[in-house]
Amino acid sequence: MTGAQLISGTAAANALNSGPAHTVSPDLVHRARPADAFPRGWRRRGDDTFSVTASWPHDHVFFEPVSGALHDPLLVVETMRQSAMLIVHAGYGVPLDWHFMLTDLEYEGHADQLDVGGAQALIDVELDFSQLEWRGGRLTQLKVDWTLRRGGRLVATGNGRARILSPGVYRRLRGDKEFPGVLEHLPPPVPADLAGRSRAEDVVLAPFPQERVWRLRVDTTHPTLFQRPNDHIPGMLLLEAARQAACAALGPAPFVPLAGGIAFHRYAEFGTTCWIQVSDVPDARPGTRAVQVTGHQDDSLVFLATLSAAQGS
Repeated sequence: MTGAQLISGTAAANALNSGPAHTVSPDLVHRARPADAFPRGWRRRGDDTFSVTASWPHDHVFFEPVSGALHDPLLVVETMRQSAMLIVHAGYGVPLDWHFMLTDLEYEGHADQLDVGGAQALIDVELDFSQLEWRGGRLTQLKVDWTLRRGGRLVATGNGRARILSPGVYRRLRGDKEFPGVLEHLPPPVPADLAGRSRAEDVVLAPFPQERVWRLRVDTTHPTLFQRPNDHIPGMLLLEAARQAACAALGPAPFVPLAGGIAFHRYAEFGTTCWIQVSDVPDARPGTRAVQVTGHQDDSLVFLATLSAAQGS
């Protein structure tokens, strides 16, 4: 069954309350490549509670192991995000052409459950939806709390808020913005090891003479960060920029952001420079290093992220 054929509304709720397992196609999590879609199945546990089974590869080309042998904490965030999109579409019947606009997200992972090993890791994701708002029988706003477990042991927790926009509302919000295709004059990246990456093509920061300031580097041909037409810079790329900026500011020691949060204040637009800047968080929890990362375009705040890692990670 394709996403377009999914039943919705009251009929969907009645059909799913018994809790059967459902498989997942990549389009339900807005991914074009199956290798980048991590949920594998889902079921309804209650009116607004769901379970998602996810699979983490040990050798993903972009969400590669960090600090030698740990799953990338941003893989945790991406799994949370994809699981929520899956349930919005499949569980609540929101059409696939509607837009999922994440406004803020917080997460906290546990390093002792993020070891990679030599095979895929099976992750159980519990989702609890609240603060639901509806318009015309369609879900338009939500809060979600995530709990991730691996073999029954706690991997991570998180929460986030999102708006769900119909195509018409989205067009009115975005005006005549269009996907720009391949951007020309892509600036050279900072050295990959400075950004905490192993491949130059995954670096999303470009150098700037001012200390702890970088230009956002947006390669619209990147196979993981850009998988379908988009009229704005994806939020996951902005979170990756925050992580890379934290690595560059606090290196050369590894920086593994086991906890963090990000709030999106406006869309990041193509065609104008986005400036990424890092500042210290003076009241970080004992035993941790923390930074605040901001993105600005045209003197307006695009996002604000806070990332923290264990000392010496």
